[in-house]
Amino acid sequence: MEEETLRALAFGGHPQPPEPVTAPRSAAPWDRLLAAIVLGAQGRYAAASTALSDLRQSRDPLLASLAATTLASHRRQLGGHTAARSLDGEALALVLGGPAPWLDLSPLSPLSPRDGRPSDHRSANRAAANRAAANPGAAATPAVADRDAAAAPPAPAFAPSDPDGLDYPGARADALLGLAADNLALGRIAAARRLAARAVAEDGRWRATVRAGWVGAEIELAAGRPAEAVAPARRAAEAARERGARRHVVKSDIVLGVTLSAAGDAGDREAALALVESALAEAEKCELYSLIWVATRVAADLGAQHAEKYRFRSREVLHAVLRRVDPCVMRIAQDSPWVPTGAG
Repeated sequence: MEEETLRALAFGGHPQPPEPVTAPRSAAPWDRLLAAIVLGAQGRYAAASTALSDLRQSRDPLLASLAATTLASHRRQLGGHTAARSLDGEALALVLGGPAPWLDLSPLSPLSPRDGRPSDHRSANRAAANRAAANPGAAATPAVADRDAAAAPPAPAFAPSDPDGLDYPGARADALLGLAADNLALGRIAAARRLAARAVAEDGRWRATVRAGWVGAEIELAAGRPAEAVAPARRAAEAARERGARRHVVKSDIVLGVTLSAAGDAGDREAALALVESALAEAEKCELYSLIWVATRVAADLGAQHAEKYRFRSREVLHAVLRRVDPCVMRIAQDSPWVPTGAG
């Protein structure tokens, strides 16, 4: 499949692929990344994970970083926030242009543990990020590391600008927003705020704006400030529509529906339900199974007339999604409080 088609599926208005999406090893690396993004949106996590795991080993730090944040997003979608945090930390380290002491929550050795020779920045940072996730108290607390991350000056860009943020500023924003979402799910609201603010400073283009809106709304909801959650959710929806990015519009409308329901009166809740049901219809049309099961659960929770039908559809889709995940994701989903039990 051509890059133009894959990009339209991942970030544009293409409703459905003209043929089944695959990410074979014979494909160009950047095409594999785009294909993996589409596969994740379709809920085909195992196929996406195979490609992304390969791409994380790329000698191109930008490609490796974007692969790591994409894989982190897929883990997060099924409740794997701790696993996602490790991947997002790895991704951020890869695109900072060198070792990042403020990110390292455990000592960062300049020597390779295998042969005693200096290791390259990518390997050192990847190892550091993995150690950090496994032992966050080894050197600095997560709060200290996140504070330093938010305070560090933006790193320079090393590649041409990409319209969808597949460049250094976009990759840094992806990693920072991922870390913000990871910290939020782990109850670290202040850290999430700092990381989200740093991401906004890194990249103000459409995709980062949309994702920052999602995370910003979730932060305000978690902080018990539903009225303040509406504005970032609206910004996300507006930016996604302006771009014509179907997948991002669908998720933005789900997020906006949740915030309107939490913040408003009965009239707002009716508008929220209509918004979510419209998003669900679009997700079904585009076969975005990663969003269908979420939208159906939200619609049921908002008191839809056909709530039981929506709950059944949610279980049905989630069961189908879980049949197409790798063993790691299956364990994550089974252990996660974010994923409903009884999906089978």
